[in-house]
Amino acid sequence: MSDLGFTPDEIMTIAAARSLSNDDVCFVGIGAPSAACNVARLTHAPDITLIYESGTIGTAPSVLPLSIGDGELCETAVTTVSVPEMFRYWLQGGRISIGFLGAAQLDRFGNINTTVIGDYHNPKVRLPGGGGAPEIASSCGEIFITMKQSLRGMVEKIDFFTSFGHGEGGDHRQRIGVTTKGPTRLITDLAVWKPDPETKEFTVVSLHPGVTREDVQGTCGWTVKFADALEETPAPTELELETLRALKERTREAHAKTGKPPQAA
Repeated sequence: MSDLGFTPDEIMTIAAARSLSNDDVCFVGIGAPSAACNVARLTHAPDITLIYESGTIGTAPSVLPLSIGDGELCETAVTTVSVPEMFRYWLQGGRISIGFLGAAQLDRFGNINTTVIGDYHNPKVRLPGGGGAPEIASSCGEIFITMKQSLRGMVEKIDFFTSFGHGEGGDHRQRIGVTTKGPTRLITDLAVWKPDPETKEFTVVSLHPGVTREDVQGTCGWTVKFADALEETPAPTELELETLRALKERTREAHAKTGKPPQAA
C-alpha cells in the first residue's frame, strides 16, 4: 500500500475499469482484464455486457473466474452459446465493441506475445498461448490492454507475434485488410497510454498519482513518448476501492474453500 492509500495494482485496475462504458459489449480476458471489467460493471457501468471465450454472454460473476471454463461464468450468464458460435457469429460478426487483453510481452505498437519467451523452437519460457486472443485482437471494434510495467514485459521487439496490434505502425492494419481499430488504450500500473494518431506508437497521456516520467521510462524497454498535455490520473474514489477490494476478498474466500489459488488481478 502506498502513502496515497492505494496500490499500483489497484489504480491500474480502476483506471482500466473507467475506460469502459455502460453500452459496451466487452470480450474479457482472464486476470487483470477480468478484474477491471467487473469493477466497471459493479460501479459506473451496470449494463455493460461481458462476454468470455467459453461462450458465456452477459455474465455477472460475484467472484473473479480462475479460467474461461470457471462455472461461475456460466451460472451467472444470461445465456451460454457454443464456442464456434461465439467466434463466428459474435466475434467475427462484428458484434463486440471492446476486447480487453493482457500481455506477457508488448511492443510500442501494441503487438502482443503470450506464446514463448526466446526462440520458438527452444524457448526460455513457454507461455499459455493465444487462445482466442488473436481473433479478439483483429475482430473486436477496438482493443484495450492492461499489464504491469517491466523491462522484460514492455520490449523493443517481442519474441513472437501472438496477437496483432498495429504491426509496424502507421496504417499497417489497413494495408493487410484489417478494418477494426486495434489497440486504442494501454493501462499499466504507472500510466495510461494511447496510440499516436499517425504513427500508432503508444504515448503516455496520463501518469498515475506519485509516478514520474523517470519511473515510466525505467520500466519500459523502448524510448517513451509523452503527450504534450500530460495529465494525472484521478485517484481512485472510495467507492471504486471498496468495490475492488470486496471483489478480491470474495474471490479469495471462494477459492480458499476449493483449495484453488486466488485469481491474480
